[in-house]
Amino acid sequence: MSDSGMQSAMAMVQAAPVQTPHAQSTLAAAKKAAQQFESVFISQFLGSMFEGIKTDGEFGGGQGEEMFRSLMLDEYGKQIVQRGGFGLSAEITKQLLSHQEKPQ
Repeated sequence: MSDSGMQSAMAMVQAAPVQTPHAQSTLAAAKKAAQQFESVFISQFLGSMFEGIKTDGEFGGGQGEEMFRSLMLDEYGKQIVQRGGFGLSAEITKQLLSHQEKPQ
């Protein structure tokens, strides 16, 4: 890009109006982040619960099962959160929003 092209691009960027974040999108983003965190927490919780379960038989065990079990637990975590979860996401959302509102 030439110097004149760079300067015109910079002028366009600087002339663009600054947009402040909308409260609705901030709330939605905080809820989404909180639900994702709760989902990961639940998946980890379930993972420790499933560690003691032995798999025997012709079709049990191995690296494939380890990989698919983690995927299964991730989906279990997401589904549990969609059905209300442990109630962590509501509290996490409140905390995220309160930290955003504090003056820096």
